[in-house]
Amino acid sequence: MTDAPRLFISYSHDDEAHKAWVLKLATRLVNNGVDVVLDQWDMRLGGNLPTFMEKGLTSAVRVLAICSAPFVKKANEGQGGVGYEKTILTGQLMHDVNTDRIIPVVRNNPDKVKVPTFLIGRLYIDMTDEDKFEASYTELLRDIHDEPVAPRPPLGTNPFSRVAVPLEPRVSFTAERYISPANSGIVTFDYSNNNGKYIVGAGDMAFETAWSGGSNMAIHAYNDPASIRTIALVSNVTSIAEVVDASLFDTSSRVRTPHLGEIVVWQNTAGYYLATKVLSLKARGHGHASDEIVFEYVIATDKGTDFRAATA
Repeated sequence: MTDAPRLFISYSHDDEAHKAWVLKLATRLVNNGVDVVLDQWDMRLGGNLPTFMEKGLTSAVRVLAICSAPFVKKANEGQGGVGYEKTILTGQLMHDVNTDRIIPVVRNNPDKVKVPTFLIGRLYIDMTDEDKFEASYTELLRDIHDEPVAPRPPLGTNPFSRVAVPLEPRVSFTAERYISPANSGIVTFDYSNNNGKYIVGAGDMAFETAWSGGSNMAIHAYNDPASIRTIALVSNVTSIAEVVDASLFDTSSRVRTPHLGEIVVWQNTAGYYLATKVLSLKARGHGHASDEIVFEYVIATDKGTDFRAATA
């Protein structure tokens, strides 16, 4: 017996296209380690539908409610199988109002109210836009497997706590200041500090970028940190959104030297890709008071190589 999370999918049979979409989603979840309960493969002719719903809903760790417009209407009006499942789920919510067991997924729902009344106030995921499906699917899968995109960092020590010999806290000089855990953003960094290293992302999407001095027009980037597998210099593009396949660029060198406006793609040891674009450079050896890089960064959270969706 595996430890795969058990998931029940509750949805309405709107039409064949909608049923096919649900089946495709369920199949992909199973292939990604989720034990899915779905009527399309778990119900046989002559089977007891209410018993199937009760057993499925009570045995599942999480429930996926596919909130199409007909699903919302049937749930609110207590119609059919959706209404029956809503009754069971409402009872469970009354037992534990703070549970996050039910995950609303919005699909084929142009109405202003996206979820049924009994799920209002619950955080939902919108999978309507096919162009953003991969990012939404990755977010959903991570939540089911309890692997959040931005995991909580480990609790550090209090820099103001008393020690045997009182010392002034050196908060401004510790490595923790050189971290941006978000999946995208703009970093301003004095690369003469912290051995030239700045971490972006978190968890298995963390990248320890490493930089060293060049000039006011160019800088060196390295694949030396343990979290970095490869780096490559992107040619012939001016924005991160134009990087459609990060795996195509040459990764044979330990160091790359991007100029102002150029892009470097990094792959970490977990297989994720990061793109950084150099926005500004300052060098002490070229007339400035400090060494500084300003770079834009985007992490492809779907573990893909195409940054168009990541920057949408």
